[in-house]
This record gives sequence, structure tokens and C-alpha cells, in this order.
Amino acid sequence: MENTLKLAGQTAVVTGAGGGLGKAIALELAAAGANLIINYHSGKEKAEAVVKDIESRGGKALAVQADVGSEADVKRMFDQCLAQFGFVDILVNNSGIQKDRAFHEMTLDEWQQVINTNLTGHFLCAREAVNIFLKQGLRGVSRATGKIICISSVHDIIPWGGHANYAASKGGVMMLMKTLAQELAPKKIRVNSISPGAIQTSINKAAWETEEALNKLLELIPYGRIGKPEDVAKQALWLASDDSDYVTGATHYIDGGMTLYPGFADNG
Repeated sequence: MENTLKLAGQTAVVTGAGGGLGKAIALELAAAGANLIINYHSGKEKAEAVVKDIESRGGKALAVQADVGSEADVKRMFDQCLAQFGFVDILVNNSGIQKDRAFHEMTLDEWQQVINTNLTGHFLCAREAVNIFLKQGLRGVSRATGKIICISSVHDIIPWGGHANYAASKGGVMMLMKTLAQELAPKKIRVNSISPGAIQTSINKAAWETEEALNKLLELIPYGRIGKPEDVAKQALWLASDDSDYVTGATHYIDGGMTLYPGFADNG
């Protein structure tokens, strides 16, 4: 393992961890000593490959299929985590989907699918984790009773035409996170968000796979490069560790300055 074992003795559940940001976060937390639940909705082979990667480096992990928008599935996933590792200390709410369409053409099903995964999924997983945290109490492996990290998006504050369902879900995640942080801080449960900008993953491949597309994208990023999954993963590790013990209710924008409204850099 490459990282200092800041999460030794702890167990983390990472949703949507079969690829992209979830995979990078899972690998980072595992390298810091955490046991991992690698959640996936579909793509069992990819999730099991992440488990093998972690195990090859001396870590422990288990792939668990669950739809985060299903109450029964979420309960089963956490039950499997407890059966395998005995405790839950960290939840990374990462699962997210897009169903993009012009607003006036968007179907109710497209709206509900995105809200169900991106927002209701955060609620269901957080509720289950919090109940476990409270039952466990302080275990001596962390200064916090539990840690929840919500993976959101810069579109929790930047409107995004053609993506009303997605933007609404991410705005909801922000207020859910802040409300949970406010309510749970006295119980020593820390809740924070990471809101990535343009990160080089398969979900946005069309935005960076050609030189023309990448150059257009970079016009929105003052720092001049597209983000890597590892940029987000390193922040997730910090939020999961005691290094950030005095941090709760905060949104961390990992975006190369995208939220600085670069279009106004030269007087707009």
C-alpha cells in the first residue's frame, strides 16, 4: 500500500465504485488501510476487478450489487458489509446517472430515474449508515463516529441547460449534505461534499476524446487542464481521515476554477 495507513481498522462503503470516480476513490481509501465495499448497479466484472486490484495490494474488499435507489437493496448492502467486516465507518455516496434532454421534451421517467439515483440514493445510503454509526458509537479508530462524503458536481451551483434533472438532483444533494451536517455534528458524524468539475471519465468522454472537444472544454477551466479521477480521490481520502476532523458541512470544488466563471475574466 502506498499511502500512510490513515484509515487502518476502518471500513468504507463506496457506491458506484466499479469505475470512474468511484473506483479511484475506493483504491485511494484502500491504500490508506480501509476495508472496502465496492458497490455496483450493473457491471459485476468491473467491480470484481476493482476488488482484485485492492486485494493484490494487500487490502480487503467485497463487491456488492445494489440499486442505491432501492430501500431493500441498500439495507441488504449494509447488512453484507457488517457481515463481512463487522463495522461501517465511512460512506462515499458516489452513484450518479444522467438522462439528458431539453426540458420541454424530458419525460417523467427520465426525471425520476435521475432523482432516484442521484438524490434519493444519497438519502437511503446516508440514513442506513447513520443508524449504524449511532449504534456503533466511537470505536477508537477515528475521532469521528462516522464520515459521509457526498460526490456531487459543480452543477450544484452552475445551471446546466438540457440537464434539468441532473442539476436539480445535485442542488438537492448540497442542501441534504448541509442539513445532515448541521443535525449530526453533535453526534460526531461529519458530512461533506466534493463537487467535481470536468473529470476525465467515461461518462463525459465526448467532451475530451478529440482535440477539438478538449480545447473547447478547456475554455471553461482557468487552470488549463482536465481533472483526473485521482484529483477527487485524494480529497475524498482527506475528508475520510482525521486530518479533516474539524470540517463538516463543506462543499469542496475540485474543478480547476470552473466555478470562477471564466467568461468574466476579461470584463465579461
